[in-house]
Amino acid sequence: MNSTSMQSIELPIAGMTCAACSTRLEKNLNKLDGVSAGVNLSTETARVEYDPARVAVTTILEQVNKTGFSVPPQSLDLAISGMTCAACSTRLEKVLNRLPGVEARVNLAAEKARLRYTPGIATPQALIAAVAKAGFAAAPITEASRAETKARKAADYQNELRVFVVASLFTLPLLAQMLPMLAGAHHVEWLPPWLQWLLATPVQFWAGRRFYSGAWNSLRGGGANMDVLVVLGTSAAYLFSVAVILFDLGGHVYFEASAAVITLVRLGKLLEARAKSRTSTAIEQLIGLQPRSAWVEKPGPDGKPEAVEVETARLRIGDVVRIRAGERIPVDGVVIDGASSLDESLLTGESLPVAKHPGDAVHAGSQNLDGLLRVRAESVGAQTQLMEIVRLTEAAQGSKAPIQKLADRISGIFVPAVILIATLTFIGWWLATGVFTASLIPAVAVLVIACPCALGLATPTAVMVGLGRGAQLGILVRSAEALERAEKLSLLALDKTGTLTEGRMALVALQPAPGIAEDQLLRLGAALEQGSTHPLALAMLQAAKARGIAYPTVAGFENLPGQGVSGTAEGRALRLGTAEWLQTPDGPASAEHGAATWITLADADTPLGRLAFADRLRPTSKHAVTRLHELGIECLMLTGDHPDAAKAIAGEAGITDWRARVKPGDKAAAVSALKTAGRVVGMAGDGVNDAPALAGADVSFGMASGSDIALEAADITLMRSDLNSVADAVELSRAVMRKIRQNLFLAFFYNVLALPLAAAGLLNPVIAGAAMALSSVSVVGNALLLKRWRPKSP
Repeated sequence: MNSTSMQSIELPIAGMTCAACSTRLEKNLNKLDGVSAGVNLSTETARVEYDPARVAVTTILEQVNKTGFSVPPQSLDLAISGMTCAACSTRLEKVLNRLPGVEARVNLAAEKARLRYTPGIATPQALIAAVAKAGFAAAPITEASRAETKARKAADYQNELRVFVVASLFTLPLLAQMLPMLAGAHHVEWLPPWLQWLLATPVQFWAGRRFYSGAWNSLRGGGANMDVLVVLGTSAAYLFSVAVILFDLGGHVYFEASAAVITLVRLGKLLEARAKSRTSTAIEQLIGLQPRSAWVEKPGPDGKPEAVEVETARLRIGDVVRIRAGERIPVDGVVIDGASSLDESLLTGESLPVAKHPGDAVHAGSQNLDGLLRVRAESVGAQTQLMEIVRLTEAAQGSKAPIQKLADRISGIFVPAVILIATLTFIGWWLATGVFTASLIPAVAVLVIACPCALGLATPTAVMVGLGRGAQLGILVRSAEALERAEKLSLLALDKTGTLTEGRMALVALQPAPGIAEDQLLRLGAALEQGSTHPLALAMLQAAKARGIAYPTVAGFENLPGQGVSGTAEGRALRLGTAEWLQTPDGPASAEHGAATWITLADADTPLGRLAFADRLRPTSKHAVTRLHELGIECLMLTGDHPDAAKAIAGEAGITDWRARVKPGDKAAAVSALKTAGRVVGMAGDGVNDAPALAGADVSFGMASGSDIALEAADITLMRSDLNSVADAVELSRAVMRKIRQNLFLAFFYNVLALPLAAAGLLNPVIAGAAMALSSVSVVGNALLLKRWRPKSP
């Protein structure tokens, strides 16, 4: 092989489990002509040198797949600068999606691009170069770059403000001439034309420099954006006025129009930047919950642990962290000592403090309200639940709702269409009047009043603000598409255990035999169960602890699976289990506890009483079901439990339609069967057995207290174990979609109304420029109203 023609790529490999895998893959790759490969099992990568003239990268990837492994797509988030309107973001997205092995989404409001690419076919360097070739600048987004990006944007804003102030000082004298005209008087030029020229020139070429550079980059990249419209309109007015002076044509000059349009558009961009910066405050608040330092226990000079302050970034799994009252938790971990209450409202939306004791889990970002806690770290830094929430929300904010497709299509042809309308306007007025100035001014007004920005910002700003607000309230939406589907939800399938109910057994009733007190029945039963880990045993011990009941020790403990337990306590030969095993009569069950599991306690063959256990309905579930019904959503409960238990829970929750004995594999089929007559079907669950049904639903809701696999399958993750969160998520989706439709109406209505008025000569270019500047600001401002949104849940 000729080494000078060889190229090298490093591929991530998924699916390798042992040395045999890596050896087999390496052998198969080296079978390809022109390939020299080495596979590293520990890093799960393959380094491949190949001759492009003899083998294609796609052939190498196919060989990996044929061997039984895969090259997983990689993600890259880029901060994009230089985009000024929807035409820019639409064109850049098209450019990136044309690249082989690349899937890209560009968000104008967030000034970000989210890319998924196939390693080997595309590289981060090549993607950044493609952005630059399209006329923009790109930089990878990392945890470390967030602060730098924020500081850069703040500096850019201050620079923009200075430019606007200086441009305003030059423009105000020119605008002063227009005041008599606005009052109905004739246009009077009390500034000499040469002085007007002097004032307008720095505005045109210094303050307007960003429009010229933006227009050039856009045209060089093969498209046209808002900058092209501004440059064409203002340059036409400016150059015509210069020609009037140089060639002594004796007509009016229109320096005030060119200068005012540039100044007003810069004002609009200034206000827009300020408003857009507020769309990401929810994410910044969440990131700000992570404390910068923490108190970690280290061995002191005498060998005893002492607290040492270290940066949060230096924390490691296994570190023991001390959190004092008033401080925020820096890690995800488990309490090993101390008791306190935590404020988790900014993570879960739960407004009430949550009590924490040894053995309880805590999460980074929670605030310790009282007491000292010692916590062993289990996840630190970027691996905490807090940062996962940030990543999930940022990814969702960069996604596109299907409703945005129409706006994107229009944005792609908007600028060429406006230039055509302006040209036709000029020709029409020239044919009608034969006067050049009377034809030029309406054409300039058409160019500067058209606003593709409002179209581009209508959807993403509402999505960014709405999903950020949802994250603050414990509602994590994976994509804007899921949000749009949730708005149309008409039927919701509900898992019973852990979703409607608390997901754990509890003692709900005691029926002592005559002469036996309730506390005595519970004391003897708990004595037997202290040696068992059965869910009913744990529930009984918890009930005894809650009542402050101390129980005696047990001798001769024996566990008979499926039947019960036995042992000796206080000289009694106690047996606890099913009535069939004890051969005692099964007493009547009250209607109130129809879904309960009853067990009997006996002394030898003498029954001492019965105890009822049930997975109780969550206190909030009934109200949540009522809210869902009020939202027009039909509820159906799916459970694998006995029909009696299902009927009791459904009746208590207010659900009339339920199905029992549904096997885990049948839940997905049941959900699919519900998708009839155009109904949008949702599924809410928290267990591993819910994952297939969650994946098969149109929109799925996963409870964060449930299994990881259920959360991975869910479109919307709910940080609170409360069915009210599902109703909150639906209300949020409807609020966001309502705001998106308002914004799209504003953007379309503005352009549909403004363009004909400008073409008819009814709008002065200065008024047109001001209207264009304010149109995008109004759209962003309307989206920001979502920051005030609150759910109707109690």
